[in-house]
Amino acid sequence: MQLVSGEATVLQLAEPFQMSLPGISKHLKVLEKAGLIEKGKAAQFRPCRLKVEALQEANQWLEQYKKLWEERLDRLDAYLTELQKGKN
Repeated sequence: MQLVSGEATVLQLAEPFQMSLPGISKHLKVLEKAGLIEKGKAAQFRPCRLKVEALQEANQWLEQYKKLWEERLDRLDAYLTELQKGKN
């Protein structure tokens, strides 16, 4: 992700991708609405930057569900292992 290293303009963000500037802008608006990035007010360039706090909050939420699903999958794995042992 290019914004990890700092601010970038829409043009800079679009450069490595085969997308139009309006396409990139549309994606950036979605990220901005979600609170994951914010746009500056520097003339016409409007540099974008990550909102680290929002990503940390999302990561904490995901970690809770990761633990839950890992536990469930571990139980399923143990159950399937027992079934296999019973067949042999």
